[in-house]
Amino acid sequence: MRVILTQDVKKLGKKGDIVKVADGYGQNYLIKNGLAVIATETGKEIVAANKEEEKLQDALNKKNAESLKEVIEKITLDFKVKAGEGGRVFGGVSTKHIVEKLQSEHDIKVDKRKFLDAKPAQSLGTTKYKVELYKGVIAELKVHLTQD
Repeated sequence: MRVILTQDVKKLGKKGDIVKVADGYGQNYLIKNGLAVIATETGKEIVAANKEEEKLQDALNKKNAESLKEVIEKITLDFKVKAGEGGRVFGGVSTKHIVEKLQSEHDIKVDKRKFLDAKPAQSLGTTKYKVELYKGVIAELKVHLTQD
């Protein structure tokens, strides 16, 4: 039996692949659970329609990320921290702190794992962080540390 996968299936294939499987496996597991459709003309049309819908959604998500990038790049987050001699900060300001402040002050949600090469800010002054908002959309956020 030939089926078109509607989702990624481990050890079988990626979404949109046409694969040959045993009849029982195809009918009783893949099709029943919505993981695949029978590889007929209508099945191929359904998969093509889903791919087109995904492309439109992807373009919309990228557009939203671009507009969010413009907003984020205008923001400078200010943190008051305790520092020792030479402007060395006790502890540091991590991405977790940055995400919390961005959420509370500007109502912008960013995943802390999306920060690229992020190390805690440990010196007074301005530090720039790169945040990947979407595939290929990277915003630069400024974090300013001042002595308390």
